[in-house]
Amino acid sequence: MAERERRHVRVAVIGSGFGGLGAAVRLRRQGITDFVVLERAGAVGGTWRDNSYPGCACDVPSHLYSFSFAPHPEWPRNFSGQPHIRAYLERVTDTFGLRPHLRLNSEVHSLRWDTEALRWELETAGGPLTADVVVSATGPLSDPKVPDIPGLDTFPGKVSHSARWDHDYDLRGKRVAMVGTGASAIQIVPAIQPDVERLTLFQRTPPWVLPRADRKISAAEKWLHTKVPATRAARRGLLWGIRELQVSAFTKRPNELGLIEFLARNHMKKAVKDPVLRAALTPDYRIGCKRILLSNTYYPALTQPNVDVVAAGLKEVRGSTLVGADGSEVEADAIVFGTGFHVTDMPIAQRVTGARGTTLAEEWKGGMEALRGASAAGFPNFLTLIGPNTGLGNSSMILMIEAQLNYLADFMRQLDVLGGKIALDARPSAVSEWNHTIQQRMARTVWNTGGCDSWYLDANGRNTTAWPGTTAEFKKVTRQVDLAEYEVLRPPAGRPGGRTASGDRTAAGPRTEVAA
Repeated sequence: MAERERRHVRVAVIGSGFGGLGAAVRLRRQGITDFVVLERAGAVGGTWRDNSYPGCACDVPSHLYSFSFAPHPEWPRNFSGQPHIRAYLERVTDTFGLRPHLRLNSEVHSLRWDTEALRWELETAGGPLTADVVVSATGPLSDPKVPDIPGLDTFPGKVSHSARWDHDYDLRGKRVAMVGTGASAIQIVPAIQPDVERLTLFQRTPPWVLPRADRKISAAEKWLHTKVPATRAARRGLLWGIRELQVSAFTKRPNELGLIEFLARNHMKKAVKDPVLRAALTPDYRIGCKRILLSNTYYPALTQPNVDVVAAGLKEVRGSTLVGADGSEVEADAIVFGTGFHVTDMPIAQRVTGARGTTLAEEWKGGMEALRGASAAGFPNFLTLIGPNTGLGNSSMILMIEAQLNYLADFMRQLDVLGGKIALDARPSAVSEWNHTIQQRMARTVWNTGGCDSWYLDANGRNTTAWPGTTAEFKKVTRQVDLAEYEVLRPPAGRPGGRTASGDRTAAGPRTEVAA
């Protein structure tokens, strides 16, 4: 297609979940209206659109799992379900006038950096375009991961993943195998158990489960939060503060989590009276090493007469016969995989080609790393939301997203201040120093020392997903862009080689503000 036919925008945002919609709101607040939000599906919502399985809900309180700039006093429960969260994101889209910027059914097939023009070339299902800046907000929970099980293609029944639920397939009266015991599985199991003929749970690793302090939010509370906004803010602040106080146990003193383990064991003991089943459901690793799950119905469901627990992973499929790693065999009509997502090997990374002609996936083959969770070296004007080492184990990711939106806003401001056709490329030394400090701190966290194999760790055993500090600290280190950590790029015609120093601050070298 001729270059003149390729539309150009100031910013292209990829994804319309919390990250993408938040970026769109922040750009409009910055006075930037020349942007598009590219969404591969036909509606906004991200993971809260894709995950619609029975029982789907958030494990973070609703008043904390929402934007500070878009409070919602009408949350129906402490922990709201998927339909309410998705409706909230639709409401945000309308309230902030984002629909004109949406490009639905526009999956991004490739992004390539044009070194001469200092812009990104994008090929999408909705047509090609170019952009000065790209914000990747695809999120880590967007592409389902199904294990390579020998013989799975011979299974004659229904095979699905929790994130691609087929609501047209009726599980009632079926023999169902649930593979996995993560956050989705513990919601699906109690939701479908009363209706299926037989439910077999293939449990490779048992999770730690705590009680879920869920309840309906009363009409009086909703009225108060609407009429007196300070009460809503106070509720959010209390929820945030409690979780901030818990961080040191996860990141510095994992042995302090013993009391939480006691509570989890007691929670299980109350529901599971069979000592053999209880032993099978008891983890052998420190609580917090994997994400702590919340449920009041998971353990009771596992004790029902139509439920079997195979304390081993699914090893092989022989037609309709499923074989566990312990040699056990069961017959099934349907298999549901609750086996997570491509978190440390995000597929979008394979589609992004940077200034060196290599893809982000190739650059990250030894492990993901990005300056302040946002900027990868060699990928100018490319920012990632919920990027490497920005994940949380006990609080709301919306807090981390909003911190990164501050960084995005200052990034755009710096481009305007520098003036002209300009790009910022994270210095390799700055990325390396940031990542080195993160990994040093990670070494003493429960995620690295707790004795488990979790999705926080990549294929090399490195924790490239979690943030080893408080959300307040992350907000501090992402409040503004430090130009000393970037190289300033200009078109080759303006400056030989296209690279210039950005003054005394750049000459000073990179600066890392992460406390030890």
